[in-house]
Amino acid sequence: MSKKKKQIQSDDFRPFVNWFWRFFLIAFVSVFSIIGLTALGAFGHLPGFTELENPMTNFASTVYSSDGEIIGKYYRENRTHVEFEEIAPVMIDALVATEDERYYDHTGIDFKAFARSLASLGKAGGGSTITQQLAKMLFHDPPKNVLKRGMQKIKEWVIATRLERQYTKEEIVTMYLNQFDFLYQAVGVHSASRIYFGITPDKLNIEQAALLVGMAKNPSLYNPKRDSTQSFNRRNVVFAQMKRNGYITQTEFDSLRQRPILINFNKESHDNGLAPYLREYLRAEMQVWIDKHPKPDGSKYNLYTDGLKIYTSIDSRMQKMAETAVSDHIKNVQRIFEKEEKQRKTFPFRNINEEDIERIIDQAVKRSDRYRKMKIAGASASEIDVKFNTPQKMTVYHWSGDKDTVMTPRDSIRWYKQFYQTGMLSVDPQTGYIRAWVGGIDFRYFKYDHVKSSKRQVGSTFKPFVYATALRQMKLSPCTKVPNVKVCIDPDKYTINQWCPENSENKYGDWVTLKRGLAESLNTITTYLIKQVKPPAVIQLARDLGIEAEIPEVYSIALGTVDLSVYEMAGAYTAFANKGVYNKPLVLLRIEDQNGMVLEEFQTESREVMSAEDAYVITKLLEGVTQGGTGTRLRGAGGSYQNNIATGYPWAFKNAIAGKTGTTQNNSDGWFIGMVPNLITAVWSGCEDRSAHFGRTYYGQGASTALPIWANYMKSVYALEELAISDGAFPRPEGPIQVELDCDNYVSEGDVNDSLEGGLTDF
Repeated sequence: MSKKKKQIQSDDFRPFVNWFWRFFLIAFVSVFSIIGLTALGAFGHLPGFTELENPMTNFASTVYSSDGEIIGKYYRENRTHVEFEEIAPVMIDALVATEDERYYDHTGIDFKAFARSLASLGKAGGGSTITQQLAKMLFHDPPKNVLKRGMQKIKEWVIATRLERQYTKEEIVTMYLNQFDFLYQAVGVHSASRIYFGITPDKLNIEQAALLVGMAKNPSLYNPKRDSTQSFNRRNVVFAQMKRNGYITQTEFDSLRQRPILINFNKESHDNGLAPYLREYLRAEMQVWIDKHPKPDGSKYNLYTDGLKIYTSIDSRMQKMAETAVSDHIKNVQRIFEKEEKQRKTFPFRNINEEDIERIIDQAVKRSDRYRKMKIAGASASEIDVKFNTPQKMTVYHWSGDKDTVMTPRDSIRWYKQFYQTGMLSVDPQTGYIRAWVGGIDFRYFKYDHVKSSKRQVGSTFKPFVYATALRQMKLSPCTKVPNVKVCIDPDKYTINQWCPENSENKYGDWVTLKRGLAESLNTITTYLIKQVKPPAVIQLARDLGIEAEIPEVYSIALGTVDLSVYEMAGAYTAFANKGVYNKPLVLLRIEDQNGMVLEEFQTESREVMSAEDAYVITKLLEGVTQGGTGTRLRGAGGSYQNNIATGYPWAFKNAIAGKTGTTQNNSDGWFIGMVPNLITAVWSGCEDRSAHFGRTYYGQGASTALPIWANYMKSVYALEELAISDGAFPRPEGPIQVELDCDNYVSEGDVNDSLEGGLTDF
């Protein structure tokens, strides 16, 4: 080709070259102009310095046990903040290798990766850096069209560069991992580690980290809970990227890619998990606290978004043991209850007719959520009646497992009336710290808390308050003897009619010590004592022991006719085991903000109620209950329960145990409150309605329905030595005891008679 011809061809292309460079220059200027205008806010708001410093992120408030375990959260998004140091390094390595391999070299935008993505029309991937992805998560809702997505992308560039100027690389990657939603309420790496593997993020190994990082591309598609094959393949892509970037060797890669997907899935919700009844109680307590404690700027804390840290006295190990003890025994009680009672037409109710049963069900219907929602929606009475009497598919609770069935909502209400419930509270008497709180048998189906909200007749567990009042006022000894005969109290200001209570087995005669009277829960002895001291004195002691519920000024309170909570009863007994000092049960110890700043600390409310000697004497009386009284089965003595309520009396405790059983009329309520030197545990058991109960005291008494829960629980806590639960004697006060505790050394019966106010004339 001639030189002239080449020149002509070159001249022919020159206009196209000129236009290309003009177009490129215009595009270049336009892009940077758009970026500049975007940065100035011309195309919508961009976060300033303050917003970048404090991005709007919802963090769950977290409840911690005394041994450092997370026992629950309150959230809109189940997100718990973690610092860079709290994330396993392998998680950071896997994320950088897979999502942004030049992360430590760019300043928010990886232009090389962007150019590659642009040239391949997005097929090559790699267009967004970790910083850009963070910007997208923090400050944008999903775009509605392509144009808006284009503008959003430009905003992400601007925000990304600002984030890079504002934060270190470590802070940015930590923010990213705190933000990402791994599904199943696993928002952020902390929640994801707990839900998918049951661990904290600092414990993640390379396989677990790679699995989570693989989900960053598409948490739904590559979710191990939904598709193990897809997540397996994606995890291996992460391993390949780690090999490519030098984080693992070829040998390690060859080994890792063969390993199966292993998860330990633990779905989190308020209905599931440890101590749900406690968490619901704390939710209400926290709302009260929030109303009274505004932020420094005057606004209110939000329990669901502000990431508060709530520290409790609960020991997670003891809580698990308590829940297991309740579950294991109540299932057995329920099985026997159905076997013994279900053949009756009125089951689970006793001693009432069908009309009374219908009235109970009607009341329950009107208390139900379904009824309230229909009333709010404006449904008529007839519409509500039709709804409650129309069969439908449902899943209901059963002690052997959830049951799919078809029944009417009204019938389902009666179905739930048959189940035995439990309230259980375990308290350290020296501190008042609550170690375990079980408010029912299954929070998913039974929301009502039987520790603090429920109040039930306490039966003979109230008798120690009568004994304590009498021993203090009358200076009696546990060895003081009184005749076991019926005691009648004539009408006075505390009773309208003559009152002559009977012993449960209707047996009388012989002289018995006060220790035996309490051990065998003889009503005659307690009646004699309250006749001497009068109800107001007993009520005052109960008030001093932290009982706030209404107690009527009547003699019958001596036998436990008053309705009290498990919380109150456990607290009242603390003074007996704590040298006369009452400690109000405390579960909430400290509240911190999400940065760890202490907002408030809480202290136990304490007061001296009686002398150390008086408390010790009452404790020795209560020891008699397990040495030769209604709690003797704790020692392994006696035969076995019939029908396998328990296999014999298998516990065979040898250590000092003070306690009191309680059984109310018709076996509606069963109680046991047991004490060792540094732990008091109160247990109540019964059906929701008092008219649902065992017909035989053999099965329905507190020694059968409540005491075994205490025993099984204590066996578990003693087995874990690091809990340091005492198996020694109750500490004796310093100095001499003014009353005789060894009944072999006590005075004769005649001398005792003379010491009693009024002698036998009061019987």
